[in-house]
Amino acid sequence: MGIFLIIVGFFIIAIGVLLYFSDQLPSFGRLPGDIVVKKENFTFYFPLATSIILSVIVSIILYLIRRYS
Repeated sequence: MGIFLIIVGFFIIAIGVLLYFSDQLPSFGRLPGDIVVKKENFTFYFPLATSIILSVIVSIILYLIRRYS
């Protein structure tokens, strides 16, 4: 249980650092494949490509955690 909490803490810190420096990552969240619809009074943004990439990254991380724990 202790190792699991250390790993979760590490990932929370890593996500916090990424969010802190996210303004310096201009392409993250604005990838080709993300859907943006702009009308007069309405903007719809659906990050399709970003969601897929994040899903793959999280899946790899969870696979590695399960494999080596």
